[in-house]
Amino acid sequence: MIEEFERKVATAIMELLAAAQLTEDQILVVGASSSEVLGHRIGTHSSQEVAQAIVSGVLRVRANHPFHVAFQSCEHLNRALVTERRTWRAFQLEEVTVVPAVTAGGAVAATAYRTLQQPVMVEQIAAHAGIDIGDTLIGMHLRRVAVPVRLTIKEIGFAHVTAARTRPKLIGGARAVYQLEEQGDKC
Repeated sequence: MIEEFERKVATAIMELLAAAQLTEDQILVVGASSSEVLGHRIGTHSSQEVAQAIVSGVLRVRANHPFHVAFQSCEHLNRALVTERRTWRAFQLEEVTVVPAVTAGGAVAATAYRTLQQPVMVEQIAAHAGIDIGDTLIGMHLRRVAVPVRLTIKEIGFAHVTAARTRPKLIGGARAVYQLEEQGDKC
């Protein structure tokens, strides 16, 4: 069962990567509840074994794709995120001082903190794509224009799975042009 969770997470991440076209200078945010995966209400039956499967599934994909990753903690840490020092530096994120634990931060964040190389906690990010396993509400950490991505993986265990990519805002109204024409634009 644990291996199936890791496989499904990896598959979902691969599908999201295909839709979002993440590059080495973009961030994927991951929110996940091990309790929800096991069929319990979020925060009530944390499982480090399930958390390790989730983190491992994400990192297995990242090993072959150079995107940045951030794991969201739970509401007890105001949904602060675990990321790596290289991500903190590259995006000039604001560091906060806390070490996530299963009882404050959640099993996934606690596992990510102990698994990532040079982990650091940050207060917030503006990710380019995200996956939410178990309705953990990652929207606050996505860029402003989020576009739903329909995955073939709808559930991992009992947890509902949703995903999104982001895009720049379209501005200018009805007369706006969004692609440069070959002849040029004459004003």
